[in-house]
Amino acid sequence: MKGRMMQVPLLTSDILKSALSRYPRQEIVSRTNEGNIHRYQYADMYRRSCQLANVLERLGVQSGERVATLAWNNYRHLELYYAISGFGAVVHTLNARLFAEQLQYIINHAEDAYIFVDAPFVPLLEEVREQIPSVKGFIINCDQHNMPSTSLSPCYCYETLLAQETDEFAWPALEASTASGLCYTSGTTGNPKGVIYDHHSSVLHAMMSGSSQYLDFNEWSVVMPVVPMYHVCAWGVPFSAPLYGAKLVLPGPQMDGQSLQELIEQESVDKAYGVPTVWLGLHNYLEQSGKRIDSLKLVGVGGAASPRTLVKLYAELYDVYWMGIWGMTETSPLATAAIPSPQLERLDAEQRYDLQATAGRAMFGVEIEIFDADDKPVIHDGTSRGNLRVKGPWVLSSYFKGEGDDSFSDGWFDTGDVAVINAQGYLKIVDRSKDVIKSGGEWISSVDLENAALNYAPVNEACVIGVRHLKWDERPIMLVTLKPGKSYVEGELREVLADRVAKWWMPDAVIVVDDLPHTGTGKLRKVELRQDYADHLIEST
Repeated sequence: MKGRMMQVPLLTSDILKSALSRYPRQEIVSRTNEGNIHRYQYADMYRRSCQLANVLERLGVQSGERVATLAWNNYRHLELYYAISGFGAVVHTLNARLFAEQLQYIINHAEDAYIFVDAPFVPLLEEVREQIPSVKGFIINCDQHNMPSTSLSPCYCYETLLAQETDEFAWPALEASTASGLCYTSGTTGNPKGVIYDHHSSVLHAMMSGSSQYLDFNEWSVVMPVVPMYHVCAWGVPFSAPLYGAKLVLPGPQMDGQSLQELIEQESVDKAYGVPTVWLGLHNYLEQSGKRIDSLKLVGVGGAASPRTLVKLYAELYDVYWMGIWGMTETSPLATAAIPSPQLERLDAEQRYDLQATAGRAMFGVEIEIFDADDKPVIHDGTSRGNLRVKGPWVLSSYFKGEGDDSFSDGWFDTGDVAVINAQGYLKIVDRSKDVIKSGGEWISSVDLENAALNYAPVNEACVIGVRHLKWDERPIMLVTLKPGKSYVEGELREVLADRVAKWWMPDAVIVVDDLPHTGTGKLRKVELRQDYADHLIEST
């Protein structure tokens, strides 16, 4: 027997319409590419999204076609999210930090029909224009006054196109399974793979991630997603914030510590989201400048393991709750979080920091499990390791164009992470399976070693990789960057490490470098570092 409830699909355009009817005067604040601050309200976003949908219709965009964006976090990019998906096309967010060759591959693989691009990124597309035959035209996200000179053709001005259209649009009644978004994995090994989101999964993700189970948004929230909108829909915040009526603060291209502090103070931001390197940069600026972030109450931190040192610093210096989170492109992306809770508050500070530095517990709708080499579940005791797998209604069931099928097993998606789960369900990512170091048959966690190094004050950032060794097959070496003006003594660093890791985990070499390479989403590029330093210990010997 079936129930008798209306089968009404959940669509991204429903979020847009809800924001208009429930929160029309709520603000959206953006730092533009030109550096000034732009303000408008949800009602303005709705009208302009309607104009943009009419532009897509005039351009001849078809349902299901991929329409790409190459843009920072700003109000025009937000309009593109809603207009493209609500129209029935697929918004494909291109990573602005990729090399031209990588962009070329992804655009061709997605078969993008049009590309909306912020003016600073026009030269990137000019490099590959002749190699992306599916693209019918380019729209530059600016007004006529700021239109750059470009060889891109055909080329249009965003604001000029909008001015020609009415601000009314009949949003189509799409099926819930209609594709709404496309994002590519980072492709650290092999070519990146595409993950296609649908309306049903995107709205469910927004409903749950914005709820008190996770981000806890409401009309009093002032939310700043520092994570780029080209990276997994800025963790879904552009959908969850309007759904719950939060004020949105979009930082544009300026994500350095000074720029973020200015926006936090100016707009009274109370919640912000980004990778650990963002919050390290903000802390360094606050430490040097003496400036404050009094309104900020919580930072959500994912994309890489949370350094416990920063968890403690943000609590004790700034009274900011550091919320470790975990997810990936394939999970839309939010899946687990160490949300504030009465149970956490009752713990002593050091125990609380330990849990905040984890990835937290799975929210409703997401199942996580760890498996051993024989595909048997591993006990949740906080120390036993296993391969992390995940399932849920906003977890992909297959990649775009059917690639990467070996990542799926018995209804689970294999994340490629090695993890532990404790008895209370808190998840800790120990390492990526390809980053774990196997020395003499025993495993060493690069993440734990990196976090231990951050307890030594002069170290700004640490990266641990495994390199070849004649006797032990593989041994860890540590690359570190230093804080400006800080003196460094390797023996002191090793004393700090000795207090926190097993003796046989100690790196065979510590190398001070000027900087470390990162992906466009803030993760360390360990693949190229392993290549560069593969024979370091052998050559040293």
